[in-house]
Amino acid sequence: MHPEFPYVALFAAACLLVPLPWHWRARNIATLSIIAWLFVIDVIYAVDAIVWKHSVDIVIPVWCDITTKIIIGSNIALPAASMCVSIHLEQVSSIRQVSFTKASKRRRQIIELVLCWLVPAIWMALHYCVQGHRFDILEDYGCRPTTYVSIPAIFLIWVPPLMMAVVAMVCSGLAFYHFLRQRISFARHLQSTNSGLNTSRYLRLMAMSIVEMLLGIAATSATLAFSVIWDMRPWTNWANVHWDFSRIDLYATFGTPPFILTYYYVLWWIPPASSFIFFFFFAFGQEAMKEYQACFSWVLLHVFKIQPGAPAKPSFAKFSFNLRSQSHRPTASACSSTSPGAGASAATAPAMNQLEKNESYLLASSAESDHSILDLSYDKEEGEKGVNTPTDDVPPAYPQSAPPSPLEPADLAARTTAFDRPGSALDASQHTE
Repeated sequence: MHPEFPYVALFAAACLLVPLPWHWRARNIATLSIIAWLFVIDVIYAVDAIVWKHSVDIVIPVWCDITTKIIIGSNIALPAASMCVSIHLEQVSSIRQVSFTKASKRRRQIIELVLCWLVPAIWMALHYCVQGHRFDILEDYGCRPTTYVSIPAIFLIWVPPLMMAVVAMVCSGLAFYHFLRQRISFARHLQSTNSGLNTSRYLRLMAMSIVEMLLGIAATSATLAFSVIWDMRPWTNWANVHWDFSRIDLYATFGTPPFILTYYYVLWWIPPASSFIFFFFFAFGQEAMKEYQACFSWVLLHVFKIQPGAPAKPSFAKFSFNLRSQSHRPTASACSSTSPGAGASAATAPAMNQLEKNESYLLASSAESDHSILDLSYDKEEGEKGVNTPTDDVPPAYPQSAPPSPLEPADLAARTTAFDRPGSALDASQHTE
């Protein structure tokens, strides 16, 4: 009983969709092929775990015919894709003069398409040569492909994936060696090759390729050893190998040896584990963070109707006072020092009292109107103080200072004669000297 199988497989398939957008924009055929093959295998495992839970009934045989061939194709497609990634990384990191023009990039994409899709399709067709019967059904696991274990089957089914995995490991080792040799100037070297890679992405691709190849080599070697030890048979002729080809073997959990169940359990976890490893290497990079931010902004804008980065509207009264600085506010002392005579100082006192009354009135009116915004601005061009208020009843906060009243002729004549006639205060000081 493995009730966790469907949930694990579907979650692994969903994780592969997270780094898909930026790999699609980069047009990297090898990594896109890894995502596609792992996604399909995870979905197949999830459906099989649901349909054949506690059952070995032959429910949908056509589904099994298709999915067993896809599983066979994935056994060589994933090593081929990892090999393409490793070869590309070795070419990028080497000191050889390798040009990455549009023509060379298109040539590399065609080669990767052939290795990741055409070769697996041919391999799935060739599997019929060593296919003893239609397929097997295991309880809780679903449909599994069958192979007539023999010398031709070893060279056709298990040797090619192992060779690709070994080539990928060698290329990954060379890529890591080139990185260590020029690690100080490696970022500048990557930029000069015009490969579209930076140091972070390069290291993540290399680490992913090495880990995937280690898993692939371990799984293929274990399957080969298990098959050779327990099910090795001689190849006699075509008719003998394909005798009773339409047979479907059923294996219930009860009566199956425990080591066989353990063997299938470990093999089942390899595709989901590879999916999680791929997600781990590419879901926390700089490209992923930008993608997460873009998705979050889209949700805020289209779902919650909130403009990203816009401040929220205030729910309380906001008062904006654009007043003159304190150095420009009229004071009694300033007026007394600038105005001629003591009469100006006395004339300024009523204006200051009126100013205090106006400010008190504004504070009282703001408590009654919660949503009013009073914008008191100072017109520097005209030298006036203006008020923008929601009502006309509020008096101006800074009333215009009344212009100095013109002097009466008698006062003017008195001041003039005070300085002109002999014996004035100025003459007295001169005579004293």
